[in-house]
Amino acid sequence: MTVEVEVLPSVTLFRGLTDEQMRMVALNSRVRTYKAGVAIMQQLDPGQSFFVILEGTVKVSLTMPDGSEVFLAVLAAGDTVGELSLIDAGGRSADVTAQEPTRILEMDRELFDTLLASGAEFPRNLMRILSRRLRLANVRIQAHCTLDTFGMVAHQLLEFAELYGVPTASGATYVPIRLTQSDLATLIGASRERVNQVMVAYKKSGIISVDSRFHITVERTDMLRKRINDN
Repeated sequence: MTVEVEVLPSVTLFRGLTDEQMRMVALNSRVRTYKAGVAIMQQLDPGQSFFVILEGTVKVSLTMPDGSEVFLAVLAAGDTVGELSLIDAGGRSADVTAQEPTRILEMDRELFDTLLASGAEFPRNLMRILSRRLRLANVRIQAHCTLDTFGMVAHQLLEFAELYGVPTASGATYVPIRLTQSDLATLIGASRERVNQVMVAYKKSGIISVDSRFHITVERTDMLRKRINDN
């Protein structure tokens, strides 16, 4: 399935591209859909394409030699995955799995290289995305070194709210990605039981709410920031 050209300007990676470049992307890329739990790519596989998430949520993780899993990140609409393999010609650096029904735009190496060479906007957009990812990784490392579990949960919820949040009529911030307590625990390196205690406390205090699809609404960003600053 090909992508409608009208969809592309809303994607950060394609902002500023010419009409001709947009048509080239639309004609030479594919839209793929994945059910929850289905692997999109696997660690060490050869990388001949990369992906832009159009809708849904994916989990990025590593499988260790002993078979255990290290949860690295949750990515959502507008994020990219797989570009490193096209940049350095290496294998996939992580496993990527759909967390919920997900639509992804797949671009092959030839299209990727053509866009890199055809103008400044595409490589500039890609550098911004990768730079933001590196900055977030640095901030996460600092948070892990300085915050307790209450602070780490607050930090992670604020990060998701800032990256993917949608303002509500009540002034809260709805985060339209699936995030279970187990996911959150693995992301911050804490036990599920401890994260459950933190989440229950935040819900009782009216700081957050969680719907049946594990989508979180941050009701009080100020209280989460205060919890971080109090560490």
